[in-house]
Amino acid sequence: MIALAVAMAGAGVVVSAAIYQRANHQIPVIMLTQSVPVGGVITAADLSTTSISVGSGIRVIPASEIDEVSGDIAAVALRPSTLLAPSDLTTVRSPVPGQELVAAPIKPYALPASGLQSGDHVLIVATPGQQGQAGSSAAAPSLSTPAPGVVEAVSEVPDPDGFDVVDLLVTDGSAAAVASQVSTGQFALIVTKRG
Repeated sequence: MIALAVAMAGAGVVVSAAIYQRANHQIPVIMLTQSVPVGGVITAADLSTTSISVGSGIRVIPASEIDEVSGDIAAVALRPSTLLAPSDLTTVRSPVPGQELVAAPIKPYALPASGLQSGDHVLIVATPGQQGQAGSSAAAPSLSTPAPGVVEAVSEVPDPDGFDVVDLLVTDGSAAAVASQVSTGQFALIVTKRG
């Protein structure tokens, strides 16, 4: 009986130790320290490491791969204090074939109060004029129908003329019309889907 009690106590200790070790098993992983926009190159200064307990189904990148990640391109907008996952990375930089990148200077008051973020889907629409005034010429707008686009990046500080610059990814078929319309300042961005 005593031997059985000792064996059971020993087995309990071993099982408890195994459960404790599994519950507290932490692995070092890569974490973001800075924001990186979609299409931005990830630098060593954007990365750090931390140790976490990882459950099944959670995809992370081991800290041992930090040097390999530096120089990759962000496939999504990356935020500080978040863990880096393999799906967050790409080796292809925008624009991809079939896309063009158009820079759209826009006054901050014409942007949504909640702002625009990389990955937001928008419609670029020709407007009658800035702040609703009639256009300065009788010519038809370059953009006859709204053109879909995706926000690639947004400048964080207005330029000396007070414009924010929104980089828009549009189809190569609509890029010339979008660029022409944007150059007049007579356009609006309608957000159709967030990120």
